[in-house]
Amino acid sequence: MIKHEYKHSDITEKIIGAAMKVHNELGNGFQEVVYQRALALEMPKWNLGFSREHEMNISYRGNEIGTRRVDFLVEECIMVELKAISQLDKTHLAQAINYLEAYILETGLLINFGSKSLQFKRVVNSKKEPL
Repeated sequence: MIKHEYKHSDITEKIIGAAMKVHNELGNGFQEVVYQRALALEMPKWNLGFSREHEMNISYRGNEIGTRRVDFLVEECIMVELKAISQLDKTHLAQAINYLEAYILETGLLINFGSKSLQFKRVVNSKKEPL
């Protein structure tokens, strides 16, 4: 198995592991909030610090223009957006990338509990300047 190194891959792998545990136990078919609650119970077992429904500012050219709640902000650096739909498509991926750019975060995960097998996509904000 080839292991790819991504920034924060140690954290994203734990989040994906926790999500897989939730999906294996609950399966698909529930509303998003059910998976969100279960993941909030599972993540501490993986030693992950997080904020659930974390309200974040959205800026435009340095001006705050609104807020949006991200499903999870993990370890203060990974945005996690959950879905419970039959299939992810390009619009969901674009939405996740837009959130990363708006939140000025570098890494995120889009996780879908709605399909028979757990779906997840790592998303990277290519516009984020390295620290």
